[in-house]
Amino acid sequence: MDALLSGLVALADPELLLLIFAATLGGVLVGALPGLNATTGVALLLPFTITMEPIPAIAILITIYCAATFAGAITAILINTPGTSASATTCLDGYPLAQRGEAGRALGMAAVSSTIGGVVSIVCLMAAAPLLARAAYNFAPPEYFALTLFGLSMLATIGDGSPVKNIVAGAFGVLLATVGIDLLTTVERFTFGFNELSEGIGFVPVMIGVFGISELLVQASNLNVKRERITMKAIRLPSRADYRKTWKAILRSSGIGTFIGILPAEGATVASMIGYNEARRWSKTPEEFGKGSLEGIAGSEAANNSATGGAMVPTLALGIPGSPTAAVILAGLMVHGIRPGPTMFTEQSTFAFAIFWAMLLVNLMFFFIGLFGARLFARVTLVPVTILWPVVFTFSIVGAYALEQSMLDVWIAIGAGIIGYLMRRYGFSVVPLAIGLILGGMLETRLGQSMVMLDERWWLMFTRPLALFFFVLTALALFGPLIWGRVFAQRAPVQSTGE
Repeated sequence: MDALLSGLVALADPELLLLIFAATLGGVLVGALPGLNATTGVALLLPFTITMEPIPAIAILITIYCAATFAGAITAILINTPGTSASATTCLDGYPLAQRGEAGRALGMAAVSSTIGGVVSIVCLMAAAPLLARAAYNFAPPEYFALTLFGLSMLATIGDGSPVKNIVAGAFGVLLATVGIDLLTTVERFTFGFNELSEGIGFVPVMIGVFGISELLVQASNLNVKRERITMKAIRLPSRADYRKTWKAILRSSGIGTFIGILPAEGATVASMIGYNEARRWSKTPEEFGKGSLEGIAGSEAANNSATGGAMVPTLALGIPGSPTAAVILAGLMVHGIRPGPTMFTEQSTFAFAIFWAMLLVNLMFFFIGLFGARLFARVTLVPVTILWPVVFTFSIVGAYALEQSMLDVWIAIGAGIIGYLMRRYGFSVVPLAIGLILGGMLETRLGQSMVMLDERWWLMFTRPLALFFFVLTALALFGPLIWGRVFAQRAPVQSTGE
């Protein structure tokens, strides 16, 4: 309880509250612009938070995350183009409602569902913190090594590509993490004579490149794509009857989204799809889905926004990103010298709960913004991409240079952007690369500490129950799908023969 109150007090700064409000507006703008998403917005803003104190810096990044995830529904409903991938299923029912002149009902339902989903996930996050704090005392370097290895095993499913391509991309990220001086042996690796690389490749330039600049290159190839736009002549918000019809779907999807968000390697996009499908499964009128069902909007939006809070559980408590955007936030934590893990809730409890309160506040803020500012924010969809993306590129270059005032970081960002574009073009996801870069350094450090602790007897890690548990999970994550696929393949002919 003391940590809960101290976190609230740390957040009760007028300047910080004003920054959070401004970041909420910025996040809504980012999410509402087609092509931009929460991950891109957080990556672009990350270098500008380096000089700030840790609590305001991470609070702003998380504010962008939550607000942009909600705002993706604006373009999904108005122009049938989801601002973020997490709002893809919102198009199915939101746009048909907008075509019927009921955009207000759709936007209002999205705002209410998003707020309830976000609040539910944050309450669960606060409740889980004490449990994680008690578990912190059982973690030592071997356990952290096993946990990080488990996080790397999740790379197979965290991207949009095939599992093999995701692992290849993640391995490339781990390779990038080896650049620089090894802290245990003081040997320089892959620096190629550049003194700036002695401390390794920075997270920020790579994040800006693979998420921001690569997206610019992708969008440059779609300049001729025309999007259908509609106008909102009047705003009519959802009625009480609408809320009575959708409250079960909202609560159900809030629970689904929180659970999906907690799982490492999952995220808001997966949660929204499952939430939408379950809303249709349990609906009394499933035939309305795809034609303008408010339950469909409620199921999708409650799930994807509750996943944002759930994704912060493995990010803060285990150091394993629960979503692509959480991976960028994890980089922000490490840049500010904050080591995520179970000990965060014992050693930095004020910081952790201040972040929870910030997430709760931003959910309440975009509730009112979504209800009363939808008509205004819909105007941002009219921004021509020929203006939008040059501005994004400028911010990318400035952000990459601002961190260390180094032109090498600018070239790293541009190079990462080109690599990210080529990866996307040939079916590789850039998310495993980014996470591999983050977890690769942690894995090497924890392995070195474990070897020192165990006097070079690495096999003793398998005698530690918690470390062994994570090793087993890693093996199941890597080989479980293959084993189960073969088992079911062998059973299928037997069953058909028996019939």
